Amino acid sequence: MKKVLVLVAVVFLFLIYQYGRSLWYPIVIKFTGKATVAEVITKLEGQVSQELSPLFLSKGIHFPPKNLSLIAFKDSKELQVWASNEDEIFKLITRYDIKAASGVLGPKLIEGDKQVPEGLYKIEGFNPNSSYHLSMKLNYPNAFDLQHANKEGRSSPGTNIFIHGRSASVGCLAMGDPVIEKLFYLVHKTGISNTRVIISPTDPSLNELHAPSNSPEWVGKLYEEIVTQYNTVTKNRTALK
Repeated sequence: MKKVLVLVAVVFLFLIYQYGRSLWYPIVIKFTGKATVAEVITKLEGQVSQELSPLFLSKGIHFPPKNLSLIAFKDSKELQVWASNEDEIFKLITRYDIKAASGVLGPKLIEGDKQVPEGLYKIEGFNPNSSYHLSMKLNYPNAFDLQHANKEGRSSPGTNIFIHGRSASVGCLAMGDPVIEKLFYLVHKTGISNTRVIISPTDPSLNELHAPSNSPEWVGKLYEEIVTQYNTVTKNRTALK
């Protein structure tokens, strides 16, 4: 009986640690103190810069790049990093596995549906004290999302969508701690105004984007815009394969 109770306790503590960080991590922060974005960037400067700089230069791209595109595919759980110099010819720099992304294919519609959004987004800001190690907030819902939410009477389309660390997700892209450190540093150095985020249900170079059968009519238009932006960024992709 004791062994069973110990096992249950261990499982419970693991679940709290993994999925309940939003409950206990703010308490930890109160004792340890909050970090600033500048402090985190300084801390990451040595190791992350030494890892990323040679990688970018090997592709013929300055570091930090002039422009940056993060392209996520929900079905394959992959995030691609594309970058360009002043000539705006993007090149594929690297690929990262998405550790967790809740929901199914199709756009996010309402608060609590646990869907990862699909569309064209920007980074709004950085959180160096995230419950998920580090995080970058997306501008979901953007103007397109709000336009259709208002038309359909969806007063709560959701909010607080992040690219973050750890390996648990409720509508966000969880990248794991080592990768979010690289992305956090990279986006900060490039500048959020020079960074775009494309979240697609699938890789348009491999599969056609088909709106799920129960989707609103506007999803087809959204997918057309995703494909257009994807092709704009990745038009150099054939030479890279």
